[in-house]
Amino acid sequence: MLDVEGVAYAGFETRLVTHRSCRVNVFGAGVGNDDAIQRGAVIIRLRVTLAAADGRATAAESRRIPSRAGATIPLAQARIRQYRAPIKRPDRPTSAADSLMTARVRSTGLAMLALLLMGNAAVAQSAPSDSTLLAWITPRVDNGYATGIVAGYREGSRNHVVAYGAAERSGKPLGPDSYFEIGSITKVFTNILLADMVLKGEVALDDPVSKYLPATVTVPSRNGKVITLLDLATASSGLPSLPTNMKPADVRNPYADYTVAQLYAFLSSYALTRDPGMQYEYSNTGMALLGHALALRAGKPYFALLRERVLDPLGMRDTWIALPADRLPRFAVPHNSDLDEDYPWDLPTFEGAGALRSTTNDMLRFASAVTHRDRGPLAKAITFSIEPRRPTTIPNMRIALGWHVREKDGRQIVWHNGGTGGFRTFFGFDPATGVHSMVWSNTSTSVDDLGLHMIDTTVALRPAPPQVDVKVAADVLRSYVGEYALAPTFVIAVTEASGKLYAQATNQPRVRLWASSDSTFALRVVPAKVNFERAADGTITLVLDQNGQKQRAARR
Repeated sequence: MLDVEGVAYAGFETRLVTHRSCRVNVFGAGVGNDDAIQRGAVIIRLRVTLAAADGRATAAESRRIPSRAGATIPLAQARIRQYRAPIKRPDRPTSAADSLMTARVRSTGLAMLALLLMGNAAVAQSAPSDSTLLAWITPRVDNGYATGIVAGYREGSRNHVVAYGAAERSGKPLGPDSYFEIGSITKVFTNILLADMVLKGEVALDDPVSKYLPATVTVPSRNGKVITLLDLATASSGLPSLPTNMKPADVRNPYADYTVAQLYAFLSSYALTRDPGMQYEYSNTGMALLGHALALRAGKPYFALLRERVLDPLGMRDTWIALPADRLPRFAVPHNSDLDEDYPWDLPTFEGAGALRSTTNDMLRFASAVTHRDRGPLAKAITFSIEPRRPTTIPNMRIALGWHVREKDGRQIVWHNGGTGGFRTFFGFDPATGVHSMVWSNTSTSVDDLGLHMIDTTVALRPAPPQVDVKVAADVLRSYVGEYALAPTFVIAVTEASGKLYAQATNQPRVRLWASSDSTFALRVVPAKVNFERAADGTITLVLDQNGQKQRAARR
Protein backbone atom coordinates (compact mmCIF):
# COMPACT_ATOMS: atom_id res chain seq x y z
CA MET A 1 0.00 0.00 0.00
CA LEU A 2 1.39 3.38 -1.01
CA ASP A 3 0.16 6.87 -0.24
CA VAL A 4 0.29 8.98 -3.37
CA GLU A 5 -0.46 12.67 -3.28
CA GLY A 6 -1.17 14.32 -6.59
CA VAL A 7 -2.06 17.72 -7.88
CA ALA A 8 -4.01 17.84 -11.10
CA TYR A 9 -3.65 20.88 -13.26
CA ALA A 10 -2.67 21.75 -16.78
CA GLY A 11 0.93 22.01 -17.82
CA PHE A 12 2.81 19.99 -15.22
CA GLU A 13 5.22 17.33 -16.36
CA THR A 14 4.48 13.65 -16.18
CA ARG A 15 6.23 11.75 -13.40
CA LEU A 16 6.93 8.04 -13.33
CA VAL A 17 7.23 6.05 -10.13
CA THR A 18 7.88 2.40 -9.43
CA HIS A 19 7.38 0.18 -6.41
CA ARG A 20 9.12 -3.19 -6.47
CA SER A 21 8.10 -4.71 -9.80
CA CYS A 22 5.15 -2.38 -10.25
CA ARG A 23 5.27 0.61 -12.52
CA VAL A 24 2.72 3.37 -12.73
CA ASN A 25 2.79 6.20 -15.21
CA VAL A 26 0.81 9.04 -13.70
CA PHE A 27 -0.18 10.79 -16.88
CA GLY A 28 -2.39 13.63 -17.92
CA ALA A 29 -3.79 16.71 -16.29
CA GLY A 30 -6.71 17.60 -14.11
CA VAL A 31 -7.81 20.41 -16.33
CA GLY A 32 -9.10 19.03 -19.59
CA ASN A 33 -11.49 20.36 -22.17
CA ASP A 34 -14.46 18.40 -20.86
CA ASP A 35 -17.01 20.96 -19.69
CA ALA A 36 -17.84 18.84 -16.65
CA ILE A 37 -14.34 18.89 -15.18
CA GLN A 38 -12.19 21.46 -16.93
CA ARG A 39 -12.35 24.26 -14.37
CA GLY A 40 -9.62 24.86 -11.87
CA ALA A 41 -6.62 23.18 -10.37
CA VAL A 42 -7.32 20.71 -7.62
CA ILE A 43 -5.51 18.72 -5.03
CA ILE A 44 -6.43 15.05 -5.03
CA ARG A 45 -5.20 12.64 -2.38
CA LEU A 46 -5.33 8.95 -3.23
CA ARG A 47 -4.55 5.72 -1.51
CA VAL A 48 -3.28 3.50 -4.31
CA THR A 49 -2.87 -0.26 -4.20
CA LEU A 50 -0.29 -1.65 -6.63
CA ALA A 51 -0.71 -5.22 -7.83
CA ALA A 52 2.74 -6.69 -8.49
CA ALA A 53 1.42 -9.19 -11.00
CA ASP A 54 0.51 -6.72 -13.71
CA GLY A 55 1.75 -3.34 -12.50
CA ARG A 56 -1.71 -1.78 -12.47
CA ALA A 57 -3.00 0.63 -9.89
CA THR A 58 -6.46 1.04 -8.45
CA ALA A 59 -7.70 4.05 -6.50
CA ALA A 60 -9.42 3.08 -3.28
CA GLU A 61 -9.95 6.57 -1.95
CA SER A 62 -10.03 10.10 -3.38
CA ARG A 63 -10.93 13.70 -2.66
CA ARG A 64 -13.52 15.58 -4.64
CA ILE A 65 -13.38 17.76 -7.68
CA PRO A 66 -16.47 19.11 -9.53
CA SER A 67 -17.75 16.91 -12.27
CA ARG A 68 -20.75 15.04 -13.40
CA ALA A 69 -21.45 11.72 -11.74
CA GLY A 70 -19.05 9.01 -12.78
CA ALA A 71 -16.47 11.28 -14.40
CA THR A 72 -12.82 10.40 -14.18
CA ILE A 73 -9.75 12.57 -14.09
CA PRO A 74 -6.02 11.85 -14.37
CA LEU A 75 -3.28 13.22 -12.17
CA ALA A 76 -0.60 15.42 -13.67
CA GLN A 77 1.94 14.99 -10.90
CA ALA A 78 2.47 12.49 -8.13
CA ARG A 79 4.71 12.16 -5.15
CA ILE A 80 5.32 9.04 -3.07
CA ARG A 81 4.99 9.90 0.62
CA GLN A 82 5.36 6.49 2.26
CA TYR A 83 7.04 3.41 0.83
CA ARG A 84 8.79 0.24 1.85
CA ALA A 85 10.99 -0.27 -1.16
CA PRO A 86 13.35 2.12 -2.96
CA ILE A 87 11.72 4.29 -5.57
CA LYS A 88 13.41 4.90 -8.87
CA ARG A 89 12.39 6.33 -12.19
CA PRO A 90 11.75 3.55 -14.70
CA ASP A 91 12.89 3.91 -18.27
CA ARG A 92 9.43 3.40 -19.68
CA PRO A 93 5.92 2.19 -18.84
CA THR A 94 5.47 -1.55 -19.01
CA SER A 95 2.62 -1.40 -21.49
CA ALA A 96 0.20 0.89 -23.25
CA ALA A 97 -2.39 0.06 -20.62
CA ASP A 98 -0.03 1.32 -17.91
CA SER A 99 0.51 4.66 -19.63
CA LEU A 100 -2.54 6.30 -18.10
CA MET A 101 -3.88 6.20 -14.56
CA THR A 102 -7.12 7.88 -13.60
CA ALA A 103 -8.88 8.51 -10.33
CA ARG A 104 -12.63 8.63 -9.88
CA VAL A 105 -13.58 12.03 -8.50
CA ARG A 106 -16.58 14.15 -7.67
CA SER A 107 -16.03 17.92 -6.96
CA THR A 108 -13.44 21.00 -7.43
CA GLY A 109 -11.26 23.25 -5.40
CA LEU A 110 -8.92 26.16 -5.15
CA ALA A 111 -5.46 24.80 -5.13
CA MET A 112 -2.19 25.32 -3.49
CA LEU A 113 -0.32 23.63 -6.30
CA ALA A 114 2.10 21.26 -4.62
CA LEU A 115 5.68 21.99 -5.58
CA LEU A 116 8.64 19.71 -5.80
CA LEU A 117 11.05 22.55 -5.11
CA MET A 118 14.38 21.38 -6.38
CA GLY A 119 17.61 23.33 -6.33
CA ASN A 120 21.25 23.36 -5.44
CA ALA A 121 23.05 25.32 -2.76
CA ALA A 122 22.01 28.94 -2.47
CA VAL A 123 24.10 31.35 -4.48
CA ALA A 124 24.20 35.09 -4.74
CA GLN A 125 22.36 36.48 -7.73
CA SER A 126 21.64 39.82 -9.26
CA ALA A 127 18.21 41.08 -10.20
CA PRO A 128 17.08 39.84 -13.61
CA SER A 129 16.86 42.65 -16.15
CA ASP A 130 13.54 43.55 -17.71
CA SER A 131 14.74 42.05 -20.98
CA THR A 132 15.59 38.81 -19.20
CA LEU A 133 12.16 38.65 -17.58
CA LEU A 134 10.55 39.23 -20.96
CA ALA A 135 12.70 36.51 -22.48
CA TRP A 136 11.38 34.10 -19.87
CA ILE A 137 7.70 34.87 -20.35
CA THR A 138 7.45 35.73 -24.06
CA PRO A 139 7.78 32.15 -25.43
CA ARG A 140 5.00 30.94 -23.15
CA VAL A 141 2.62 33.45 -24.67
CA ASP A 142 3.86 33.38 -28.26
CA ASN A 143 3.86 29.58 -28.36
CA GLY A 144 0.35 29.23 -27.02
CA TYR A 145 0.89 28.16 -23.40
CA ALA A 146 -0.56 31.32 -21.86
CA THR A 147 -2.60 34.26 -23.07
CA GLY A 148 -0.76 36.76 -20.91
CA ILE A 149 1.70 37.03 -18.02
CA VAL A 150 2.71 39.89 -15.72
CA ALA A 151 5.86 39.45 -13.62
CA GLY A 152 6.94 41.69 -10.76
CA TYR A 153 10.29 41.71 -9.00
CA ARG A 154 11.41 43.68 -5.94
CA GLU A 155 14.98 43.96 -4.69
CA GLY A 156 15.63 46.45 -1.92
CA SER A 157 13.58 49.51 -2.80
CA ARG A 158 13.57 48.86 -6.56
CA ASN A 159 10.54 47.44 -8.34
CA HIS A 160 10.50 45.90 -11.80
CA VAL A 161 7.38 44.93 -13.75
CA VAL A 162 7.15 43.37 -17.19
CA ALA A 163 3.97 42.34 -18.95
CA TYR A 164 3.27 40.51 -22.15
CA GLY A 165 0.15 39.24 -23.78
CA ALA A 166 -3.60 39.22 -23.58
CA ALA A 167 -6.04 42.02 -23.02
CA GLU A 168 -7.98 43.39 -20.12
CA ARG A 169 -11.75 43.74 -20.36
CA SER A 170 -11.06 47.22 -21.73
CA GLY A 171 -9.12 45.76 -24.64
CA LYS A 172 -5.84 47.22 -23.40
CA PRO A 173 -2.80 44.94 -23.05
CA LEU A 174 -2.01 43.54 -19.62
CA GLY A 175 0.04 45.77 -17.35
CA PRO A 176 1.00 46.46 -13.73
CA ASP A 177 -2.49 47.72 -12.90
CA SER A 178 -4.39 44.81 -14.47
CA TYR A 179 -6.55 42.83 -12.03
CA PHE A 180 -6.07 39.10 -11.52
CA GLU A 181 -7.79 36.61 -9.27
CA ILE A 182 -4.93 35.78 -6.89
CA GLY A 183 -6.67 32.63 -5.63
CA SER A 184 -5.08 30.94 -2.64
CA ILE A 185 -2.61 33.78 -2.06
CA THR A 186 -5.66 35.20 -0.26
CA LYS A 187 -4.79 32.75 2.52
CA VAL A 188 -1.70 34.80 3.32
CA PHE A 189 -3.85 37.86 4.02
CA THR A 190 -6.31 35.86 6.12
CA ASN A 191 -3.39 34.73 8.26
CA ILE A 192 -1.90 38.20 8.64
CA LEU A 193 -5.34 39.19 9.90
CA LEU A 194 -5.18 36.24 12.32
CA ALA A 195 -1.70 37.27 13.47
CA ASP A 196 -2.84 40.84 14.09
CA MET A 197 -5.81 39.67 16.15
CA VAL A 198 -3.60 37.29 18.15
CA LEU A 199 -1.05 40.01 18.93
CA LYS A 200 -3.84 42.33 20.04
CA GLY A 201 -5.29 39.70 22.36
CA GLU A 202 -8.57 39.30 20.49
CA VAL A 203 -8.03 35.61 19.75
CA ALA A 204 -5.41 32.97 20.61
CA LEU A 205 -3.86 30.39 18.33
CA ASP A 206 -4.93 27.58 20.66
CA ASP A 207 -8.56 28.78 20.79
CA PRO A 208 -11.01 26.15 19.55
CA VAL A 209 -12.67 27.47 16.40
CA SER A 210 -16.00 26.44 17.95
CA LYS A 211 -15.56 29.33 20.38
CA TYR A 212 -16.39 31.77 17.59
CA LEU A 213 -19.16 29.85 15.82
CA PRO A 214 -22.87 29.69 16.67
CA ALA A 215 -23.74 27.24 19.44
CA THR A 216 -25.88 25.30 16.97
CA VAL A 217 -22.78 24.28 14.99
CA THR A 218 -20.97 21.11 16.04
CA VAL A 219 -17.33 21.23 15.01
CA PRO A 220 -15.85 17.74 14.62
CA SER A 221 -13.27 16.54 17.13
CA ARG A 222 -11.42 13.27 17.62
CA ASN A 223 -10.01 11.51 20.67
CA GLY A 224 -10.76 14.55 22.78
CA LYS A 225 -8.76 16.88 20.52
CA VAL A 226 -10.54 19.89 19.05
CA ILE A 227 -9.78 21.97 15.98
CA THR A 228 -7.96 25.18 16.93
CA LEU A 229 -7.22 28.35 14.99
CA LEU A 230 -3.62 27.16 14.69
CA ASP A 231 -4.79 23.89 13.16
CA LEU A 232 -6.76 25.79 10.54
CA ALA A 233 -3.90 28.20 9.80
CA THR A 234 -1.35 25.40 9.35
CA ALA A 235 -3.53 23.07 7.25
CA SER A 236 -3.55 20.42 9.96
CA SER A 237 -7.17 20.49 11.12
CA GLY A 238 -8.08 17.15 9.55
CA LEU A 239 -10.78 18.82 7.47
CA PRO A 240 -10.77 17.86 3.78
CA SER A 241 -9.83 20.27 1.03
CA LEU A 242 -13.50 20.65 0.13
CA PRO A 243 -16.71 19.97 2.04
CA THR A 244 -18.37 16.67 1.20
CA ASN A 245 -21.68 18.44 0.57
CA MET A 246 -20.29 20.77 -2.10
CA LYS A 247 -22.30 20.12 -5.27
CA PRO A 248 -22.06 23.21 -7.48
CA ALA A 249 -24.90 24.01 -9.83
CA ASP A 250 -22.36 25.38 -12.31
CA VAL A 251 -18.86 23.88 -12.25
CA ARG A 252 -17.60 26.89 -14.19
CA ASN A 253 -18.12 28.94 -11.02
CA PRO A 254 -18.06 26.16 -8.43
CA TYR A 255 -18.11 28.12 -5.16
CA ALA A 256 -20.78 30.65 -6.10
CA ASP A 257 -23.75 28.83 -4.61
CA TYR A 258 -22.09 27.28 -1.56
CA THR A 259 -23.60 28.86 1.57
CA VAL A 260 -22.61 29.33 5.19
CA ALA A 261 -25.55 27.14 6.14
CA GLN A 262 -24.08 24.35 4.03
CA LEU A 263 -20.68 24.84 5.68
CA TYR A 264 -22.30 24.56 9.11
CA ALA A 265 -24.16 21.43 8.03
CA PHE A 266 -20.93 19.89 6.76
CA LEU A 267 -19.08 20.61 10.01
CA SER A 268 -21.90 19.18 12.10
CA SER A 269 -21.93 15.92 10.15
CA TYR A 270 -18.28 15.31 9.26
CA ALA A 271 -16.22 12.67 11.08
CA LEU A 272 -12.49 13.35 11.24
CA THR A 273 -10.23 10.52 10.07
CA ARG A 274 -7.30 11.64 12.23
CA ASP A 275 -6.71 13.88 15.23
CA PRO A 276 -6.53 17.65 14.68
CA GLY A 277 -2.94 18.89 14.57
CA MET A 278 -1.59 15.46 13.67
CA GLN A 279 -0.75 15.88 9.99
CA TYR A 280 -0.57 18.47 7.25
CA GLU A 281 -3.27 18.29 4.60
CA TYR A 282 -3.95 21.36 2.49
CA SER A 283 -7.52 22.40 3.12
CA ASN A 284 -9.56 25.13 1.47
CA THR A 285 -12.36 24.24 3.86
CA GLY A 286 -10.15 24.92 6.87
CA MET A 287 -8.99 28.30 5.60
CA ALA A 288 -12.51 29.34 4.65
CA LEU A 289 -13.60 28.44 8.17
CA LEU A 290 -10.75 30.46 9.67
CA GLY A 291 -11.67 33.59 7.73
CA HIS A 292 -15.32 33.12 8.64
CA ALA A 293 -14.53 32.66 12.34
CA LEU A 294 -12.36 35.79 12.47
CA ALA A 295 -15.13 37.81 10.86
CA LEU A 296 -17.64 36.53 13.42
CA ARG A 297 -15.23 37.38 16.25
CA ALA A 298 -14.90 40.94 14.95
CA GLY A 299 -18.60 41.30 14.16
CA LYS A 300 -17.89 42.42 10.59
CA PRO A 301 -18.00 40.88 7.11
CA TYR A 302 -14.71 39.28 6.12
CA PHE A 303 -13.72 41.78 3.45
CA ALA A 304 -14.71 44.81 5.54
CA LEU A 305 -12.52 43.44 8.33
CA LEU A 306 -9.62 42.72 5.98
CA ARG A 307 -9.92 46.18 4.43
CA GLU A 308 -9.84 47.85 7.84
CA ARG A 309 -7.14 45.78 9.52
CA VAL A 310 -4.79 44.80 6.66
CA LEU A 311 -5.37 46.33 3.24
CA ASP A 312 -5.87 50.00 4.19
CA PRO A 313 -2.98 50.06 6.69
CA LEU A 314 -0.73 48.71 3.91
CA GLY A 315 -2.04 51.20 1.36
CA MET A 316 -3.45 48.42 -0.82
CA ARG A 317 -6.36 50.28 -2.40
CA ASP A 318 -6.38 48.13 -5.53
CA THR A 319 -7.13 44.82 -3.79
CA TRP A 320 -10.77 43.75 -3.68
CA ILE A 321 -13.14 40.83 -3.71
CA ALA A 322 -15.92 42.41 -5.78
CA LEU A 323 -14.35 44.96 -8.12
CA PRO A 324 -16.00 48.39 -8.18
CA ALA A 325 -17.56 49.28 -11.53
CA ASP A 326 -14.82 51.76 -12.44
CA ARG A 327 -12.17 49.04 -12.02
CA LEU A 328 -13.88 46.29 -14.01
CA PRO A 329 -12.32 47.38 -17.33
CA ARG A 330 -8.90 46.55 -15.85
CA PHE A 331 -9.88 42.96 -15.06
CA ALA A 332 -7.81 40.46 -17.07
CA VAL A 333 -9.91 38.11 -19.17
CA PRO A 334 -9.52 34.58 -17.70
CA HIS A 335 -8.70 31.62 -19.95
CA ASN A 336 -8.53 27.87 -19.56
CA SER A 337 -5.56 25.80 -20.67
CA ASP A 338 -6.95 25.63 -24.21
CA LEU A 339 -6.88 29.46 -24.28
CA ASP A 340 -10.66 29.62 -24.42
CA GLU A 341 -12.22 32.39 -22.36
CA ASP A 342 -13.14 31.15 -18.90
CA TYR A 343 -15.36 32.35 -16.06
CA PRO A 344 -14.43 34.49 -13.04
CA TRP A 345 -15.02 32.78 -9.71
CA ASP A 346 -17.20 33.99 -6.84
CA LEU A 347 -16.51 32.59 -3.37
CA PRO A 348 -19.00 34.06 -0.90
CA THR A 349 -18.39 31.44 1.81
CA PHE A 350 -14.76 30.69 0.90
CA GLU A 351 -13.62 34.33 0.87
CA GLY A 352 -10.75 33.72 3.29
CA ALA A 353 -9.46 30.85 1.16
CA GLY A 354 -9.24 32.47 -2.26
CA ALA A 355 -11.53 35.36 -3.17
CA LEU A 356 -9.16 38.34 -3.56
CA ARG A 357 -8.41 40.15 -6.79
CA SER A 358 -5.37 42.40 -6.99
CA THR A 359 -2.81 44.06 -9.27
CA THR A 360 0.94 43.75 -9.57
CA ASN A 361 1.46 47.30 -8.33
CA ASP A 362 -0.69 46.68 -5.26
CA MET A 363 1.12 43.45 -4.49
CA LEU A 364 4.41 45.31 -4.78
CA ARG A 365 3.11 47.55 -2.00
CA PHE A 366 2.53 44.39 -0.01
CA ALA A 367 6.06 43.25 -0.87
CA SER A 368 7.40 46.54 0.50
CA ALA A 369 5.58 45.93 3.79
CA VAL A 370 6.99 42.41 3.97
CA THR A 371 10.50 43.73 3.23
CA HIS A 372 10.28 46.32 5.99
CA ARG A 373 9.11 43.98 8.74
CA ASP A 374 10.96 46.10 11.29
CA ARG A 375 8.52 48.97 10.93
CA GLY A 376 5.05 49.81 9.68
CA PRO A 377 1.55 49.27 11.07
CA LEU A 378 1.57 45.49 10.51
CA ALA A 379 5.27 44.77 10.91
CA LYS A 380 4.80 42.56 13.97
CA ALA A 381 1.85 40.71 12.46
CA ILE A 382 3.70 39.97 9.22
CA THR A 383 6.77 38.77 11.12
CA PHE A 384 4.55 36.61 13.35
CA SER A 385 2.79 35.13 10.32
CA ILE A 386 5.93 33.91 8.49
CA GLU A 387 7.39 31.99 11.45
CA PRO A 388 7.39 28.26 10.56
CA ARG A 389 5.07 26.36 12.89
CA ARG A 390 4.67 22.79 11.72
CA PRO A 391 6.10 20.27 9.26
CA THR A 392 4.37 19.39 6.02
CA THR A 393 4.34 16.21 3.95
CA ILE A 394 6.37 18.01 1.25
CA PRO A 395 10.17 17.50 1.41
CA ASN A 396 12.12 20.55 2.67
CA MET A 397 8.90 22.38 3.47
CA ARG A 398 7.32 23.68 6.65
CA ILE A 399 4.19 25.73 7.07
CA ALA A 400 3.87 29.04 8.89
CA LEU A 401 0.51 30.80 9.34
CA GLY A 402 -0.77 30.23 5.82
CA TRP A 403 2.66 30.69 4.21
CA HIS A 404 4.73 27.75 3.00
CA VAL A 405 8.42 27.92 3.85
CA ARG A 406 10.95 26.09 1.70
CA GLU A 407 14.11 25.36 3.68
CA LYS A 408 17.02 23.96 1.71
CA ASP A 409 20.77 24.35 1.99
CA GLY A 410 20.44 26.97 4.70
CA ARG A 411 18.15 29.17 2.64
CA GLN A 412 14.45 29.95 2.99
CA ILE A 413 11.88 30.88 0.40
CA VAL A 414 8.53 31.94 1.83
CA TRP A 415 5.77 31.59 -0.73
CA HIS A 416 2.22 30.85 -1.74
CA ASN A 417 0.57 30.36 -5.07
CA GLY A 418 -2.97 30.41 -6.36
CA GLY A 419 -5.23 28.90 -8.94
CA THR A 420 -8.80 29.64 -9.94
CA GLY A 421 -10.65 28.64 -13.09
CA GLY A 422 -8.77 30.93 -15.49
CA PHE A 423 -5.82 32.25 -13.45
CA ARG A 424 -2.53 31.03 -11.99
CA THR A 425 -0.49 33.16 -9.58
CA PHE A 426 2.65 33.08 -7.44
CA PHE A 427 4.06 35.30 -4.68
CA GLY A 428 7.27 34.55 -2.80
CA PHE A 429 10.34 36.08 -1.17
CA ASP A 430 13.67 35.33 0.43
CA PRO A 431 13.50 36.76 3.98
CA ALA A 432 17.30 37.00 4.17
CA THR A 433 17.86 39.03 0.98
CA GLY A 434 14.49 40.79 0.71
CA VAL A 435 14.10 39.66 -2.91
CA HIS A 436 10.44 39.25 -3.90
CA SER A 437 8.83 37.81 -6.99
CA MET A 438 5.26 37.66 -8.21
CA VAL A 439 3.83 36.22 -11.38
CA TRP A 440 0.25 36.51 -12.60
CA SER A 441 -1.24 34.70 -15.58
CA ASN A 442 -4.78 34.83 -16.90
CA THR A 443 -4.47 31.26 -18.11
CA SER A 444 -4.80 28.07 -16.06
CA THR A 445 -1.19 26.99 -16.61
CA SER A 446 1.30 27.04 -13.73
CA VAL A 447 3.79 29.91 -13.34
CA ASP A 448 5.45 28.59 -10.17
CA ASP A 449 8.77 27.85 -11.84
CA LEU A 450 9.01 31.46 -13.03
CA GLY A 451 8.32 32.87 -9.57
CA LEU A 452 10.81 30.57 -7.87
CA HIS A 453 13.53 31.07 -10.46
CA MET A 454 13.27 34.84 -10.05
CA ILE A 455 14.19 34.39 -6.37
CA ASP A 456 16.64 31.52 -6.69
CA THR A 457 18.15 30.75 -10.08
CA THR A 458 19.11 27.24 -8.92
CA VAL A 459 15.42 26.40 -9.21
CA ALA A 460 15.15 25.46 -12.85
CA LEU A 461 12.79 27.01 -15.34
CA ARG A 462 10.74 24.62 -17.36
CA PRO A 463 12.16 24.27 -20.88
CA ALA A 464 10.89 26.85 -23.34
CA PRO A 465 7.69 25.45 -24.81
CA PRO A 466 7.71 24.57 -28.49
CA GLN A 467 5.51 26.54 -30.82
CA VAL A 468 2.08 25.03 -31.18
CA ASP A 469 -1.21 25.93 -32.84
CA VAL A 470 -0.03 26.00 -36.42
CA LYS A 471 -3.07 26.49 -38.63
CA VAL A 472 -4.16 23.23 -40.24
CA ALA A 473 -6.94 22.94 -42.79
CA ALA A 474 -10.19 21.61 -41.36
CA ASP A 475 -10.40 18.79 -43.90
CA VAL A 476 -6.95 17.58 -42.84
CA LEU A 477 -8.00 17.63 -39.17
CA ARG A 478 -11.19 15.73 -39.97
CA SER A 479 -9.17 13.07 -41.78
CA TYR A 480 -7.65 12.09 -38.40
CA VAL A 481 -10.99 11.62 -36.63
CA GLY A 482 -11.56 8.10 -35.35
CA GLU A 483 -10.62 5.59 -32.66
CA TYR A 484 -7.08 4.29 -32.15
CA ALA A 485 -6.58 1.29 -29.84
CA LEU A 486 -3.19 1.25 -28.12
CA ALA A 487 -4.38 -1.78 -26.14
CA PRO A 488 -7.62 -3.79 -26.04
CA THR A 489 -8.96 -1.67 -23.17
CA PHE A 490 -7.09 1.55 -23.94
CA VAL A 491 -8.46 3.57 -26.85
CA ILE A 492 -7.78 7.16 -27.89
CA ALA A 493 -10.75 8.78 -29.58
CA VAL A 494 -9.81 11.69 -31.85
CA THR A 495 -12.49 14.27 -32.66
CA GLU A 496 -12.67 17.64 -34.42
CA ALA A 497 -14.77 20.66 -33.50
CA SER A 498 -14.63 24.23 -34.79
CA GLY A 499 -11.27 23.71 -36.47
CA LYS A 500 -9.65 22.19 -33.37
CA LEU A 501 -8.50 18.62 -32.83
CA TYR A 502 -9.11 16.76 -29.55
CA ALA A 503 -8.09 13.43 -28.04
CA GLN A 504 -9.86 11.49 -25.32
CA ALA A 505 -8.33 8.37 -23.85
CA THR A 506 -10.39 5.66 -22.18
CA ASN A 507 -11.85 6.96 -18.90
CA GLN A 508 -10.13 10.33 -19.28
CA PRO A 509 -11.29 13.85 -20.11
CA ARG A 510 -10.96 15.26 -23.58
CA VAL A 511 -7.82 17.34 -24.19
CA ARG A 512 -6.88 19.52 -27.10
CA LEU A 513 -4.15 18.57 -29.55
CA TRP A 514 -2.10 21.60 -30.57
CA ALA A 515 -0.69 21.49 -34.09
CA SER A 516 3.01 22.05 -34.73
CA SER A 517 2.63 20.80 -38.32
CA ASP A 518 -0.05 19.23 -40.48
CA SER A 519 0.58 15.84 -38.89
CA THR A 520 2.30 16.53 -35.55
CA PHE A 521 0.45 17.70 -32.45
CA ALA A 522 1.45 18.48 -28.88
CA LEU A 523 -0.42 18.00 -25.64
CA ARG A 524 -0.13 21.05 -23.44
CA VAL A 525 -1.19 19.23 -20.27
CA VAL A 526 1.79 16.83 -20.32
CA PRO A 527 5.02 16.55 -22.32
CA ALA A 528 3.72 14.27 -25.04
CA LYS A 529 3.22 14.40 -28.80
CA VAL A 530 0.81 12.74 -31.18
CA ASN A 531 1.84 12.09 -34.77
CA PHE A 532 -0.45 10.91 -37.53
CA GLU A 533 1.14 8.78 -40.24
CA ARG A 534 -0.69 8.38 -43.54
CA ALA A 535 0.14 5.31 -45.64
CA ALA A 536 -0.03 5.23 -49.42
CA ASP A 537 -3.40 3.47 -49.25
CA GLY A 538 -4.78 6.22 -46.96
CA THR A 539 -4.54 4.24 -43.71
CA ILE A 540 -3.95 6.49 -40.71
CA THR A 541 -1.76 5.42 -37.78
CA LEU A 542 -1.55 7.36 -34.51
CA VAL A 543 1.84 7.47 -32.78
CA LEU A 544 1.88 8.55 -29.12
CA ASP A 545 5.36 9.85 -28.23
CA GLN A 546 5.73 10.15 -24.47
CA ASN A 547 8.57 9.60 -21.99
CA GLY A 548 10.88 8.42 -24.75
CA GLN A 549 8.49 5.68 -25.79
CA LYS A 550 6.51 5.60 -29.03
CA GLN A 551 3.27 3.64 -29.08
CA ARG A 552 1.49 3.02 -32.38
CA ALA A 553 -2.13 2.27 -33.18
CA ALA A 554 -3.94 2.05 -36.50
CA ARG A 555 -7.37 3.61 -36.79
CA ARG A 556 -10.06 1.01 -36.37
